[in-house]
Amino acid sequence: MSDNIRVRFAPSPTGPLHIGGVRTALYNYLFAKKNGGTFVLRIEDTDQTRFVPGATEYILESLKWCGIEPEEGPHKPGEYGPYVQSERKEIYQEHIQQLIELGHAYYAFDTPEDLEKKRQEEKEKGNENWQYDSSTRNQMYNSLTISKVETQSLLNQNTPYTIRVKIEPEQIVNFHDLIRGLISIQTNVLDDKVLFKSDGLPTYHFANIVDDHLMQISHVIRGEEWLPSTALHQLLYRYFGWEAPKFAHLPLILKPDGKGKLSKRDGDKMGFPVFPLNWTNSEGELYPGYRENGYLPEAFVNMLAFLGWNPGTEEEILSLEKLADTFSLERVNKSGARFDPDKTKWFQQQYFKQQSNASILQSIENQIPKHNYTIQQLEEICGLFKERVEFAKDIVPAAKYFFEAPQSYDDKTVQKKWKENSATLLNELSTKFQSLHDFSAQELEHAFHGFVSEKEIGLGALMPVLRLSLTGEGSGPQIFEIASILGKEEVLERIATAVAKLG
Repeated sequence: MSDNIRVRFAPSPTGPLHIGGVRTALYNYLFAKKNGGTFVLRIEDTDQTRFVPGATEYILESLKWCGIEPEEGPHKPGEYGPYVQSERKEIYQEHIQQLIELGHAYYAFDTPEDLEKKRQEEKEKGNENWQYDSSTRNQMYNSLTISKVETQSLLNQNTPYTIRVKIEPEQIVNFHDLIRGLISIQTNVLDDKVLFKSDGLPTYHFANIVDDHLMQISHVIRGEEWLPSTALHQLLYRYFGWEAPKFAHLPLILKPDGKGKLSKRDGDKMGFPVFPLNWTNSEGELYPGYRENGYLPEAFVNMLAFLGWNPGTEEEILSLEKLADTFSLERVNKSGARFDPDKTKWFQQQYFKQQSNASILQSIENQIPKHNYTIQQLEEICGLFKERVEFAKDIVPAAKYFFEAPQSYDDKTVQKKWKENSATLLNELSTKFQSLHDFSAQELEHAFHGFVSEKEIGLGALMPVLRLSLTGEGSGPQIFEIASILGKEEVLERIATAVAKLG
């Protein structure tokens, strides 16, 4: 194993990339950046029965959108390729033969029907947990129970077979997990896992060990679900005589109620995405993504980083660069991390309000109704709302009164704030506004305060009904900014209309 830090993200192209997978990629990326290492992408597609067209491209696009692109991978070949497992068949064939010659693997000629029959027989005897292991393999049809001549004859006849690892009983496998500490596994609980399938392709357990070694992966940072397999992987490294990488198993991302692993069904039921990008399956069903829902990639990544890790400070808004500077496996939690949809929106809002007005306008230009505003005025409208909404797509609906005069007026505000003298005050204020040569927010505010002072009334007697007249609503952004953008003619017309309708 190289002294250099090399980590990998190794997804299977079996469908859309769940946010749990994105977080695994993110933690690998951050660890590599923090330690001056290399982040590698490897596509693990040895299970061809579950391969989904377009899934690899989806993975690449998702990582690109998040800003966590690998330095090596199918799209950026390096010296350790190929980076797609189905293109590495000869490498696996060579190494499985080595393992057989070393006596740590054997051919198994049992058919699926044979195995099912054996399981049923054992079940009838009360053994619900039968497995193919050191205590049962001598009862089965494999190269350990038949002669070398018969084994070779079966191979020559192209008899279907699998290749299983030969686990020796009564041994202890110890390994140190960088998150969970020392873990010890008794080999008696392990079965002789299939390393090579009857289709001539390796299983995950074998291929990922060979690839991690040949790609000089120094640290394997992966999900908690792979923790039970790590004892087998440690044994395979031992059988080959290779030094194992360091392991770190990340906590699960849990449902919002904390009861179980977060699934796409939870997102469907509760109305939030569990995938980074939109995905349409073969039946035409659309699974929504964070990107298409309007989330900023920076907010999405910041949120994911805090699902199972924290920097040890009160600071929560961290750029990707700051996350990389701060990240450490020591601060990754052992227990599952509960997903919080509201907190996710909070992260989005923090990043959204930092966006420039120009960039927000650019993202919603095609949503804006017909208007006579200048680019500067449209940018000002974006600026008025960016701290009040979470997504760019919400600005035009929130700012609807800029593009259409109020058709109705908020009932609660009318009942609470519209008094007998409201119409008179508005008419007099309108006259004052009409005399202004400078219709800027500053001058409008100055004129308004002068008027209420002159009339010896409180701001609350006039401000809400002015807002009601111009917007139809009882609350919103700074009313003088709104009035300035609407312009004198429109403001005076809207006041007159409100007075006529509300009396």
